[in-house]
Amino acid sequence: MLLQHEVSAAAHPLAGTVVEWLWLLPLLPLLGFVINGLLSLVPATVLGPGDPDMAHGADGAHGEAGHGVAVHAHETADEHGAHGDDHHPVVRHRFAWLASIVGPAVLAIAFGLAVAMFFAMRGAGGGEMHAPFVQRYFSWMPAGTFHLDAAFQLDQLSMLMVLVITGVGTLIHLFSIGYMQDDPGYPRFFAYLNLFVAFMLVLVLGANYPVLFVGWEGVGLCSYLLIGFWFSEKANADAGKKAFIVNRIGDFGLLIAMFLLFANLGTLDFVAVNENVTRLAFGGPLITTICLFMFLGCTGKSAQIPLYIWLPDAMAGPTPVSALIHAATMVTAGVYLIARSSVLFSMAPVAGLTVTVIGALTAIFAATIGLKQWDIKKVLAYSTVSQLGYMFMGVGSGAYVAGVFHLATHAFFKALLFLGSGSVIFAMHAAYHHTGSHEDAQDMRNMGGLAPYMRVTWILMWIATLAIAGVPFFAGFFSKDEILGSLFLRAHDSTLADARWLGIPGSAVLYGAYALGLAAALLTAIYMTRMMIYTFHGPNRTGEKERDHLHEAPWIMTGPLVVLGILSAVGGWLNLPAITSFLGPVGALDRWLEPVVGESALRVTNGVAPEATHSTELALVGGAVAIALLGIIIAAVRLKPARLVPKAQSPEEHGIERVLANKYYVDEAYDRVVVEPTVGLSRGVLWKGIDQGIIDNVLVNGSARLARGFSSLGSWVQSGQIGTYAWVLVIGVLAVLGAFTIR
Repeated sequence: MLLQHEVSAAAHPLAGTVVEWLWLLPLLPLLGFVINGLLSLVPATVLGPGDPDMAHGADGAHGEAGHGVAVHAHETADEHGAHGDDHHPVVRHRFAWLASIVGPAVLAIAFGLAVAMFFAMRGAGGGEMHAPFVQRYFSWMPAGTFHLDAAFQLDQLSMLMVLVITGVGTLIHLFSIGYMQDDPGYPRFFAYLNLFVAFMLVLVLGANYPVLFVGWEGVGLCSYLLIGFWFSEKANADAGKKAFIVNRIGDFGLLIAMFLLFANLGTLDFVAVNENVTRLAFGGPLITTICLFMFLGCTGKSAQIPLYIWLPDAMAGPTPVSALIHAATMVTAGVYLIARSSVLFSMAPVAGLTVTVIGALTAIFAATIGLKQWDIKKVLAYSTVSQLGYMFMGVGSGAYVAGVFHLATHAFFKALLFLGSGSVIFAMHAAYHHTGSHEDAQDMRNMGGLAPYMRVTWILMWIATLAIAGVPFFAGFFSKDEILGSLFLRAHDSTLADARWLGIPGSAVLYGAYALGLAAALLTAIYMTRMMIYTFHGPNRTGEKERDHLHEAPWIMTGPLVVLGILSAVGGWLNLPAITSFLGPVGALDRWLEPVVGESALRVTNGVAPEATHSTELALVGGAVAIALLGIIIAAVRLKPARLVPKAQSPEEHGIERVLANKYYVDEAYDRVVVEPTVGLSRGVLWKGIDQGIIDNVLVNGSARLARGFSSLGSWVQSGQIGTYAWVLVIGVLAVLGAFTIR
């Protein structure tokens, strides 16, 4: 049998339970990838002599590049990158019905299996189970002293991640049935989506860093495939390549961290690393370097400064892809990695402060950009970057549970926001399709007054907005408040407060991060309220003819929104603070994750869990609530949707508004400072200088010219003239005689 268990695994409390089927979790979506991938090899249509005009639509990419002629009924310029021709017929894939079953079904089964494993863990002690369940399958890399097994590990942290990934992933797959049904590349879309989830499950279930790295690279590959799903448009293909290349920079950092770990600890297994980490000096340069390189990988995957630039461009992919990337999979990988490596980071205060500072700066920076974005998905993209900053403030400051808590609640309300925006885009495209209009269906200036037409989406998106803004008692209120409170409390009596970051006392750094967190919370409430007001309130700017065709999305799309709306409303009950004990059990997630991160968190706080006095806790909570409500009030009072005009009639922005709308020109700066010099160096030195100049002209062409010269000399000598041959013979004889006789 392939599946081999160690004696320790057999003696584990979970041995003999449903957890023995752990390997099936990533295998199910991988099976979906294989089935849907095979279906995608079948052309979308069978063409004959009666339809020559569509021949080019079925050529290339097995018929899936045909979106240039067979336009997705609900998406054209805004997500494809250019307007399609709405007058061509929709080409629905012949096996769309089968892909609609296989794609979501494998995720639903995986989620059901994950729920069964969760209850098995609860029955085995749950939060009291201190040893992870490790399942080893085969020896992967035996090489001298380096021995690595292909192994999965299930503990409280990976269990939480699996539930989020499979649960939210299933809802996104169901939504995709309605959203993508008319795309000729429908099976290919579900194949990529299934593969994405499979790799993410490998990432969170890996029992060592290399197995985690397989999933880490896998989600990077899938992001490239899904962001550039409509690859026939250059803008979409470029966005996919940008995500792939930027993440390679971060991945280099994670590889260096792994090399340093093995060189100094002789192992890359999570359990063994945690046991041997005390061999490294606390706060020493080595462990700090390891953690900083690891965080470089996190900045790539989780879109933090300076490697955040790929995530807003990821909007080039279909909206369900945006929801999956932003809510349940790829961008959460960096936060998970730090939580998984909490033992390392708890011993490197300078690295922890660095994570906190970068998280705080990213949170405020992205929030300011979100204030002036008009594309509804771009607002949510920068919102994700900002909220990820909050998560890194949590895990960077040693509040690992708070960071993971916000990861879970963010998955609920951000998936709802993205899928809700997908419903809006769906309705806008349907209206524009009926009238033949080519207006931008994602620009909020073309929306307004959608609430009467889409009441379910309107209500649910307001729930998600209140959650992300931090309004009591929605999910985001509890998790965001816990992060801010943790920053404040760790500003004294902690290893971080005692450390220095670039000469600045750690306590000052933490207080500064807390202040930036409050400012980012204010801006979050403003730009999210702005998005809701301009989309659903005020007069409708879609168009008089289009107004008659605006309607709610079908049930297969609104159903997942309802589930996510419930989770966004009550998801904060996962970890209620003491001040809200009247709502239910306090600190459930704290107790659940304590065996994984509890010791590391206590190391940061010098062995004593920080507790605020009742008055301090009231002040912290009151301040956070006041900030959230103030942001909503500012947006509601200052914004005048009645003055807004459609995009085509909108004047150009000036001053700071133009700077924010153009994202501080960061992409242009990268292009000028990094891309253009690199291209210039590659073209001028590597290509023209070395490749063409030395290799081609000197080595390849030069040797050819030399051979040609010798051959020309030979051909000149071989003239066929007997007299010439005679003279050459005489000269040769004289030369030989002269060589032997002349002394």
